Amino acid sequence: MHDTSTRNTLKANENSTFAAERSIRILHVVAGMNRGGIETWLMDILRRTDRDRFQIDFLVHTTQPCAYDEEIRALNSQIIPCLHPSQPWAYASNFKRILREYGPYDIVHSHVYLFSGYVLRLAQQAGVPIRIAHIHTDISSIEAKAGLYRRVYHTLMKWLINRHATVGLGMSRKAVANLFGSVSQTDPRSQVIYYGIDKTPFQNFIDSPAVRAEFGIPADAFVIGHVGRFVKVKNHTFILDIAAEVAQREPKMRLLLVGDGPLRPEIEHKAAQMGLADRIIFAGVRSDIPRLMKGAMDVFLFPSLYEGLGNVRLEAQAAGLPCVVSDTVPNEADVVKPLVQRLSLSQPAYAWAQALLTIKKAELGITPAEALMAIAQSPFNIQNSVLSLEKIYLNNWSKSFSSESEQRTQDV
Repeated sequence: MHDTSTRNTLKANENSTFAAERSIRILHVVAGMNRGGIETWLMDILRRTDRDRFQIDFLVHTTQPCAYDEEIRALNSQIIPCLHPSQPWAYASNFKRILREYGPYDIVHSHVYLFSGYVLRLAQQAGVPIRIAHIHTDISSIEAKAGLYRRVYHTLMKWLINRHATVGLGMSRKAVANLFGSVSQTDPRSQVIYYGIDKTPFQNFIDSPAVRAEFGIPADAFVIGHVGRFVKVKNHTFILDIAAEVAQREPKMRLLLVGDGPLRPEIEHKAAQMGLADRIIFAGVRSDIPRLMKGAMDVFLFPSLYEGLGNVRLEAQAAGLPCVVSDTVPNEADVVKPLVQRLSLSQPAYAWAQALLTIKKAELGITPAEALMAIAQSPFNIQNSVLSLEKIYLNNWSKSFSSESEQRTQDV
Protein backbone atom coordinates (compact mmCIF):
# COMPACT_ATOMS: atom_id res chain seq x y z
CA MET A 1 0.00 0.00 0.00
CA HIS A 2 2.81 2.36 0.95
CA ASP A 3 4.63 1.63 -2.32
CA THR A 4 1.47 2.34 -4.33
CA SER A 5 0.91 5.66 -2.52
CA THR A 6 4.53 6.67 -3.11
CA ARG A 7 4.29 5.78 -6.78
CA ASN A 8 1.13 7.85 -7.12
CA THR A 9 2.75 10.84 -5.42
CA LEU A 10 5.82 10.61 -7.64
CA LYS A 11 3.60 10.28 -10.72
CA ALA A 12 1.60 13.37 -9.70
CA ASN A 13 4.78 15.36 -9.13
CA GLU A 14 6.12 14.22 -12.47
CA ASN A 15 2.88 15.28 -14.18
CA SER A 16 2.94 18.70 -12.51
CA THR A 17 6.52 19.31 -13.61
CA PHE A 18 5.70 18.20 -17.14
CA ALA A 19 2.65 20.45 -17.25
CA ALA A 20 4.66 23.43 -16.08
CA GLU A 21 7.52 22.94 -18.53
CA ARG A 22 6.04 21.97 -21.86
CA SER A 23 4.21 24.30 -24.24
CA ILE A 24 0.57 23.87 -25.20
CA ARG A 25 0.30 22.92 -28.86
CA ILE A 26 -2.56 24.54 -30.80
CA LEU A 27 -3.67 23.93 -34.38
CA HIS A 28 -5.85 26.67 -35.91
CA VAL A 29 -8.00 25.52 -38.85
CA VAL A 30 -8.69 28.23 -41.44
CA ALA A 31 -9.33 28.41 -45.18
CA GLY A 32 -6.11 30.35 -45.77
CA MET A 33 -4.10 33.07 -44.07
CA ASN A 34 -4.88 35.98 -46.38
CA ARG A 35 -5.76 39.45 -45.14
CA GLY A 36 -9.22 39.38 -43.65
CA GLY A 37 -10.88 40.04 -40.31
CA ILE A 38 -10.39 36.56 -38.85
CA GLU A 39 -6.89 36.11 -40.22
CA THR A 40 -5.68 39.57 -39.15
CA TRP A 41 -6.97 38.94 -35.63
CA LEU A 42 -5.21 35.56 -35.53
CA MET A 43 -1.98 37.24 -36.61
CA ASP A 44 -2.33 39.81 -33.84
CA ILE A 45 -2.81 36.91 -31.42
CA LEU A 46 0.24 35.06 -32.78
CA ARG A 47 2.48 38.14 -32.53
CA ARG A 48 1.57 38.78 -28.90
CA THR A 49 1.07 35.32 -27.43
CA ASP A 50 3.84 33.86 -25.27
CA ARG A 51 5.34 31.51 -27.84
CA ASP A 52 7.30 29.67 -25.17
CA ARG A 53 4.00 28.77 -23.52
CA PHE A 54 1.90 28.28 -26.66
CA GLN A 55 3.04 26.66 -29.90
CA ILE A 56 0.62 27.69 -32.66
CA ASP A 57 0.35 26.16 -36.14
CA PHE A 58 -2.14 26.74 -38.95
CA LEU A 59 -3.95 24.11 -41.00
CA VAL A 60 -5.17 25.67 -44.26
CA HIS A 61 -7.38 24.45 -47.12
CA THR A 62 -5.10 25.66 -49.91
CA THR A 63 -1.63 25.25 -51.35
CA GLN A 64 -1.64 28.78 -52.77
CA PRO A 65 0.67 31.26 -51.01
CA CYS A 66 -1.23 33.58 -48.68
CA ALA A 67 -0.42 37.06 -47.41
CA TYR A 68 0.59 36.08 -43.89
CA ASP A 69 2.45 32.83 -44.64
CA GLU A 70 5.93 34.32 -44.60
CA GLU A 71 5.43 36.12 -41.28
CA ILE A 72 3.88 33.01 -39.72
CA ARG A 73 6.95 30.96 -40.59
CA ALA A 74 9.24 33.75 -39.34
CA LEU A 75 7.47 33.43 -35.99
CA ASN A 76 8.33 29.71 -35.92
CA SER A 77 4.82 28.52 -36.68
CA GLN A 78 3.89 26.12 -39.47
CA ILE A 79 1.50 26.41 -42.42
CA ILE A 80 0.09 22.94 -43.10
CA PRO A 81 -2.12 22.40 -46.19
CA CYS A 82 -5.05 20.00 -45.81
CA LEU A 83 -6.86 19.73 -49.11
CA HIS A 84 -10.22 18.53 -50.40
CA PRO A 85 -12.67 19.81 -47.74
CA SER A 86 -15.43 19.16 -50.29
CA GLN A 87 -14.45 15.46 -50.38
CA PRO A 88 -15.09 14.15 -46.84
CA TRP A 89 -13.18 10.87 -47.09
CA ALA A 90 -10.10 12.41 -48.70
CA TYR A 91 -10.16 15.29 -46.23
CA ALA A 92 -10.46 12.92 -43.28
CA SER A 93 -7.43 10.95 -44.45
CA ASN A 94 -5.39 14.13 -44.94
CA PHE A 95 -6.47 15.60 -41.60
CA LYS A 96 -5.61 12.53 -39.55
CA ARG A 97 -2.28 12.12 -41.33
CA ILE A 98 -1.41 15.73 -40.45
CA LEU A 99 -2.24 15.16 -36.79
CA ARG A 100 0.02 12.08 -36.78
CA GLU A 101 2.92 13.76 -38.59
CA TYR A 102 2.84 17.22 -37.00
CA GLY A 103 1.18 16.48 -33.66
CA PRO A 104 0.31 15.63 -31.08
CA TYR A 105 -1.82 18.74 -30.57
CA ASP A 106 -3.52 19.63 -27.32
CA ILE A 107 -6.05 21.94 -28.99
CA VAL A 108 -7.69 22.09 -32.40
CA HIS A 109 -9.26 25.54 -32.80
CA SER A 110 -11.48 25.62 -35.88
CA HIS A 111 -12.60 28.82 -37.65
CA VAL A 112 -14.33 27.34 -40.70
CA TYR A 113 -17.86 27.99 -39.53
CA LEU A 114 -20.25 25.02 -39.80
CA PHE A 115 -17.59 22.79 -41.37
CA SER A 116 -16.02 22.93 -37.89
CA GLY A 117 -18.46 20.16 -36.97
CA TYR A 118 -16.67 17.72 -39.27
CA VAL A 119 -13.21 19.04 -38.32
CA LEU A 120 -13.85 18.55 -34.61
CA ARG A 121 -15.34 15.11 -35.13
CA LEU A 122 -12.08 14.08 -36.83
CA ALA A 123 -10.07 15.74 -34.06
CA GLN A 124 -11.96 13.78 -31.41
CA GLN A 125 -11.43 10.54 -33.30
CA ALA A 126 -7.70 11.35 -33.36
CA GLY A 127 -7.66 11.87 -29.60
CA VAL A 128 -7.30 15.67 -29.44
CA PRO A 129 -8.59 16.55 -25.96
CA ILE A 130 -9.62 20.20 -26.49
CA ARG A 131 -11.72 21.01 -29.55
CA ILE A 132 -12.86 24.59 -30.14
CA ALA A 133 -15.55 25.70 -32.59
CA HIS A 134 -15.21 29.43 -33.21
CA ILE A 135 -17.95 31.25 -35.10
CA HIS A 136 -17.15 34.68 -36.51
CA THR A 137 -20.46 35.68 -38.02
CA ASP A 138 -24.20 35.39 -37.47
CA ILE A 139 -26.03 34.25 -40.60
CA SER A 140 -29.31 33.26 -38.98
CA SER A 141 -31.20 35.48 -41.42
CA ILE A 142 -29.53 33.74 -44.37
CA GLU A 143 -30.16 30.29 -42.90
CA ALA A 144 -33.85 31.11 -42.67
CA LYS A 145 -33.92 31.56 -46.46
CA ALA A 146 -31.77 28.52 -47.30
CA GLY A 147 -32.99 25.67 -49.48
CA LEU A 148 -33.65 22.16 -48.24
CA TYR A 149 -30.11 20.86 -48.89
CA ARG A 150 -28.47 23.77 -47.04
CA ARG A 151 -30.88 23.45 -44.11
CA VAL A 152 -30.04 19.75 -43.78
CA TYR A 153 -26.32 20.57 -43.95
CA HIS A 154 -26.68 23.32 -41.31
CA THR A 155 -28.62 21.03 -38.98
CA LEU A 156 -26.12 18.18 -39.32
CA MET A 157 -23.05 20.37 -38.82
CA LYS A 158 -24.52 22.15 -35.80
CA TRP A 159 -25.31 18.75 -34.29
CA LEU A 160 -21.69 17.66 -34.87
CA ILE A 161 -20.39 20.88 -33.31
CA ASN A 162 -22.53 20.48 -30.21
CA ARG A 163 -21.52 16.83 -29.94
CA HIS A 164 -17.77 17.15 -30.53
CA ALA A 165 -16.76 20.67 -29.42
CA THR A 166 -15.43 21.00 -25.89
CA VAL A 167 -15.48 24.81 -26.23
CA GLY A 168 -17.67 27.09 -28.35
CA LEU A 169 -16.54 30.66 -29.02
CA GLY A 170 -18.23 33.52 -30.86
CA MET A 171 -17.25 37.08 -31.61
CA SER A 172 -20.66 38.39 -30.50
CA ARG A 173 -23.63 37.24 -28.45
CA LYS A 174 -25.71 36.68 -31.59
CA ALA A 175 -22.93 34.63 -33.17
CA VAL A 176 -22.73 32.33 -30.13
CA ALA A 177 -26.51 31.96 -30.08
CA ASN A 178 -26.49 31.11 -33.79
CA LEU A 179 -24.02 28.30 -33.21
CA PHE A 180 -25.29 26.82 -29.96
CA GLY A 181 -28.92 27.92 -30.04
CA SER A 182 -30.79 28.62 -26.84
CA VAL A 183 -28.37 26.51 -24.80
CA SER A 184 -25.68 29.16 -25.30
CA GLN A 185 -27.07 30.96 -22.24
CA THR A 186 -26.52 27.97 -19.98
CA ASP A 187 -23.93 25.82 -21.78
CA PRO A 188 -20.63 26.31 -19.89
CA ARG A 189 -18.70 25.46 -23.03
CA SER A 190 -19.83 28.55 -24.94
CA GLN A 191 -18.71 32.13 -24.47
CA VAL A 192 -18.07 35.39 -26.29
CA ILE A 193 -14.52 36.46 -27.07
CA TYR A 194 -14.20 39.86 -28.69
CA TYR A 195 -11.78 40.79 -31.42
CA GLY A 196 -9.18 43.27 -30.32
CA ILE A 197 -7.27 45.85 -32.32
CA ASP A 198 -3.83 47.33 -31.85
CA LYS A 199 -4.04 51.06 -31.11
CA THR A 200 -0.39 51.71 -32.02
CA PRO A 201 -0.85 52.34 -35.80
CA PHE A 202 -3.59 54.86 -35.03
CA GLN A 203 -1.23 56.93 -32.89
CA ASN A 204 1.13 57.65 -35.76
CA PHE A 205 1.16 61.02 -37.52
CA ILE A 206 -0.31 60.73 -41.01
CA ASP A 207 0.37 63.19 -43.83
CA SER A 208 -3.16 63.33 -45.22
CA PRO A 209 -2.39 65.32 -48.42
CA ALA A 210 0.37 62.83 -49.26
CA VAL A 211 -1.93 59.83 -48.74
CA ARG A 212 -4.63 61.37 -50.90
CA ALA A 213 -2.12 62.32 -53.59
CA GLU A 214 -1.03 58.68 -53.73
CA PHE A 215 -4.51 57.81 -55.01
CA GLY A 216 -5.10 60.95 -57.06
CA ILE A 217 -7.68 62.23 -54.58
CA PRO A 218 -7.98 66.04 -54.37
CA ALA A 219 -7.09 67.43 -50.95
CA ASP A 220 -10.56 69.01 -50.59
CA ALA A 221 -12.55 65.95 -51.75
CA PHE A 222 -15.24 64.36 -49.57
CA VAL A 223 -14.05 60.76 -49.29
CA ILE A 224 -16.37 57.90 -48.36
CA GLY A 225 -14.39 54.84 -47.31
CA HIS A 226 -15.15 51.14 -47.12
CA VAL A 227 -12.94 48.16 -46.25
CA GLY A 228 -14.08 44.63 -47.03
CA ARG A 229 -13.95 41.68 -49.39
CA PHE A 230 -15.94 41.97 -52.59
CA VAL A 231 -18.54 39.40 -51.59
CA LYS A 232 -22.32 39.63 -51.37
CA VAL A 233 -22.52 40.18 -47.62
CA LYS A 234 -20.56 43.45 -47.86
CA ASN A 235 -23.28 44.93 -50.11
CA HIS A 236 -21.04 46.75 -52.61
CA THR A 237 -23.91 47.20 -55.07
CA PHE A 238 -25.78 49.27 -52.50
CA ILE A 239 -22.57 51.18 -51.72
CA LEU A 240 -22.44 52.26 -55.38
CA ASP A 241 -26.08 53.35 -55.25
CA ILE A 242 -25.36 55.46 -52.18
CA ALA A 243 -22.25 56.97 -53.78
CA ALA A 244 -24.27 57.91 -56.88
CA GLU A 245 -26.78 59.75 -54.68
CA VAL A 246 -24.00 61.61 -52.84
CA ALA A 247 -22.29 62.54 -56.11
CA GLN A 248 -25.42 64.31 -57.33
CA ARG A 249 -25.15 66.77 -54.45
CA GLU A 250 -21.41 66.75 -53.77
CA PRO A 251 -19.32 67.00 -56.95
CA LYS A 252 -16.09 66.48 -54.99
CA MET A 253 -17.18 63.08 -53.67
CA ARG A 254 -14.76 60.17 -53.92
CA LEU A 255 -15.38 56.55 -52.92
CA LEU A 256 -12.35 54.60 -51.67
CA LEU A 257 -12.93 50.83 -51.73
CA VAL A 258 -10.25 48.75 -50.02
CA GLY A 259 -10.20 45.00 -50.55
CA ASP A 260 -10.55 42.36 -53.23
CA GLY A 261 -12.75 39.36 -53.95
CA PRO A 262 -14.79 37.49 -56.54
CA LEU A 263 -17.34 40.28 -57.11
CA ARG A 264 -14.82 43.03 -57.77
CA PRO A 265 -15.02 42.82 -61.62
CA GLU A 266 -18.82 43.03 -61.42
CA ILE A 267 -18.67 46.09 -59.16
CA GLU A 268 -16.07 47.77 -61.37
CA HIS A 269 -18.30 47.17 -64.39
CA LYS A 270 -21.35 48.60 -62.63
CA ALA A 271 -19.38 51.66 -61.53
CA ALA A 272 -18.41 52.35 -65.13
CA GLN A 273 -22.03 51.91 -66.29
CA MET A 274 -23.18 54.40 -63.66
CA GLY A 275 -20.62 56.97 -64.79
CA LEU A 276 -18.74 56.78 -61.49
CA ALA A 277 -15.47 55.32 -62.71
CA ASP A 278 -13.55 58.56 -62.23
CA ARG A 279 -14.90 59.00 -58.68
CA ILE A 280 -14.16 55.53 -57.31
CA ILE A 281 -10.75 54.23 -56.26
CA PHE A 282 -10.34 50.45 -56.12
CA ALA A 283 -7.36 50.23 -53.78
CA GLY A 284 -7.12 46.43 -53.60
CA VAL A 285 -5.79 44.54 -50.58
CA ARG A 286 -3.77 46.81 -48.31
CA SER A 287 -1.67 46.33 -45.19
CA ASP A 288 -1.94 50.00 -44.12
CA ILE A 289 -5.63 50.30 -43.22
CA PRO A 290 -5.08 52.70 -40.29
CA ARG A 291 -3.04 55.00 -42.54
CA LEU A 292 -5.76 55.06 -45.20
CA MET A 293 -8.52 55.64 -42.66
CA LYS A 294 -6.71 58.53 -41.00
CA GLY A 295 -5.15 60.00 -44.12
CA ALA A 296 -7.75 59.56 -46.87
CA MET A 297 -11.25 58.93 -45.50
CA ASP A 298 -13.77 61.44 -44.14
CA VAL A 299 -16.49 58.93 -43.27
CA PHE A 300 -16.78 55.15 -43.10
CA LEU A 301 -19.68 53.38 -44.82
CA PHE A 302 -20.64 49.86 -43.68
CA PRO A 303 -24.02 48.63 -45.03
CA SER A 304 -23.34 44.90 -44.57
CA LEU A 305 -26.20 42.43 -44.90
CA TYR A 306 -24.94 40.74 -41.72
CA GLU A 307 -21.74 40.50 -39.66
CA GLY A 308 -20.42 38.58 -36.71
CA LEU A 309 -19.15 41.82 -35.24
CA GLY A 310 -17.77 43.94 -38.07
CA ASN A 311 -14.35 44.52 -36.51
CA VAL A 312 -13.21 46.83 -39.32
CA ARG A 313 -15.53 49.48 -37.95
CA LEU A 314 -13.64 49.24 -34.67
CA GLU A 315 -10.63 50.39 -36.66
CA ALA A 316 -12.72 53.18 -38.19
CA GLN A 317 -13.72 54.35 -34.71
CA ALA A 318 -10.08 54.13 -33.57
CA ALA A 319 -9.23 56.40 -36.49
CA GLY A 320 -11.86 58.89 -35.33
CA LEU A 321 -14.06 58.37 -38.39
CA PRO A 322 -17.83 58.84 -38.26
CA CYS A 323 -19.46 55.57 -39.29
CA VAL A 324 -22.77 54.95 -41.04
CA VAL A 325 -23.63 51.32 -40.33
CA SER A 326 -26.51 48.97 -41.15
CA ASP A 327 -28.68 47.97 -38.22
CA THR A 328 -28.06 44.30 -39.01
CA VAL A 329 -24.52 44.65 -37.63
CA PRO A 330 -24.25 43.76 -33.89
CA ASN A 331 -24.16 46.88 -31.74
CA GLU A 332 -21.60 45.49 -29.28
CA ALA A 333 -18.81 47.20 -31.21
CA ASP A 334 -20.47 50.65 -31.13
CA VAL A 335 -17.80 51.75 -28.67
CA VAL A 336 -17.52 55.44 -29.58
CA LYS A 337 -21.22 56.29 -29.65
CA PRO A 338 -20.87 59.84 -31.11
CA LEU A 339 -19.20 58.34 -34.19
CA VAL A 340 -21.78 55.67 -35.01
CA GLN A 341 -25.06 56.17 -36.86
CA ARG A 342 -27.24 53.19 -37.71
CA LEU A 343 -29.65 52.93 -40.62
CA SER A 344 -31.97 50.18 -41.81
CA LEU A 345 -31.20 48.48 -45.09
CA SER A 346 -34.86 49.02 -45.93
CA GLN A 347 -34.06 52.74 -46.22
CA PRO A 348 -33.33 53.85 -49.81
CA ALA A 349 -29.88 54.89 -51.02
CA TYR A 350 -31.09 58.50 -50.90
CA ALA A 351 -31.54 58.29 -47.10
CA TRP A 352 -28.08 56.82 -46.63
CA ALA A 353 -26.59 59.53 -48.83
CA GLN A 354 -28.34 62.19 -46.78
CA ALA A 355 -26.85 60.73 -43.59
CA LEU A 356 -23.36 60.91 -45.09
CA LEU A 357 -23.82 64.49 -46.25
CA THR A 358 -25.19 65.52 -42.85
CA ILE A 359 -22.11 64.06 -41.17
CA LYS A 360 -19.93 66.08 -43.54
CA LYS A 361 -21.25 69.27 -41.99
CA ALA A 362 -21.69 68.09 -38.41
CA GLU A 363 -19.60 68.61 -35.30
CA LEU A 364 -18.76 65.16 -33.96
CA GLY A 365 -18.39 66.18 -30.32
CA ILE A 366 -15.32 63.99 -29.82
CA THR A 367 -11.69 64.28 -30.86
CA PRO A 368 -9.73 61.50 -32.61
CA ALA A 369 -7.52 61.18 -29.52
CA GLU A 370 -10.59 60.71 -27.31
CA ALA A 371 -12.03 58.14 -29.71
CA LEU A 372 -8.79 56.15 -29.70
CA MET A 373 -8.66 56.25 -25.90
CA ALA A 374 -12.21 54.88 -25.72
CA ILE A 375 -11.21 51.94 -27.93
CA ALA A 376 -8.03 51.35 -25.90
CA GLN A 377 -10.02 51.18 -22.66
CA SER A 378 -12.70 48.87 -24.10
CA PRO A 379 -12.79 45.04 -24.29
CA PHE A 380 -11.72 45.45 -27.92
CA ASN A 381 -8.11 46.26 -27.06
CA ILE A 382 -5.87 43.55 -28.56
CA GLN A 383 -4.15 42.96 -25.23
CA ASN A 384 -7.48 42.08 -23.63
CA SER A 385 -8.21 39.76 -26.55
CA VAL A 386 -4.88 37.95 -26.16
CA LEU A 387 -5.30 37.55 -22.40
CA SER A 388 -8.85 36.23 -22.82
CA LEU A 389 -7.83 33.61 -25.35
CA GLU A 390 -4.77 32.52 -23.36
CA LYS A 391 -6.99 32.11 -20.30
CA ILE A 392 -9.41 29.93 -22.28
CA TYR A 393 -6.55 27.76 -23.52
CA LEU A 394 -4.94 27.44 -20.09
CA ASN A 395 -8.14 26.72 -18.19
CA ASN A 396 -9.30 24.03 -20.59
CA TRP A 397 -5.85 22.49 -20.92
CA SER A 398 -5.45 22.36 -17.13
CA LYS A 399 -8.81 20.60 -16.81
CA SER A 400 -7.92 18.17 -19.58
CA PHE A 401 -4.45 17.50 -18.18
CA SER A 402 -5.78 16.96 -14.65
CA SER A 403 -8.42 14.56 -15.93
CA GLU A 404 -5.83 12.65 -17.94
CA SER A 405 -3.46 12.51 -14.97
CA GLU A 406 -6.18 11.20 -12.69
CA GLN A 407 -7.00 8.48 -15.19
CA ARG A 408 -3.34 7.47 -15.45
CA THR A 409 -3.04 7.42 -11.65
CA GLN A 410 -6.08 5.15 -11.38
CA ASP A 411 -4.57 2.82 -13.95
CA VAL A 412 -1.35 2.44 -11.95
